[in-house]
Amino acid sequence: MEAGDIISLSRRLLVIASEDIGLAYPQAVPIVKACVDSAMQLGLPEARIPLAEAVILLATAPKSNSAYKAIAAAFEDISNGAAYEFPRQLQNVHCDGEGAAVRGQHYLYPHDYPNHWVKQQYLPDPIKDHVYYEYGDNKLENAAREYWSRIKK
Repeated sequence: MEAGDIISLSRRLLVIASEDIGLAYPQAVPIVKACVDSAMQLGLPEARIPLAEAVILLATAPKSNSAYKAIAAAFEDISNGAAYEFPRQLQNVHCDGEGAAVRGQHYLYPHDYPNHWVKQQYLPDPIKDHVYYEYGDNKLENAAREYWSRIKK
């Protein structure tokens, strides 16, 4: 930072907020972004103050890399050739006309169902049962896991 490279440091802080803190404390991203924006506007030497806030927040925040692991797994599958068309009901079914539901192309709008959830296939057939996201072991992701478990009964 003494060399004045606020941009590289800021970029790294933003990556840490998403990659290492992630869903354990999703508010870290906008908070760190605000600190970075302040640092960029202030310039040195004052920039070190909001950057220090960001560093301390990230160092003391709960951690989760579950989103990082999920997107990494999805990209790995794609790079290994697992690129498929997504289910027809998720495509532009309004173009299919009235017979769409008969052909099994009817999208079930989750908001029309209790708890805004309905069982339907979202992934292509070859990977329809694949799970990319695994909940992290932290307060927010545990709460999300419990919520989804409860409404899917």
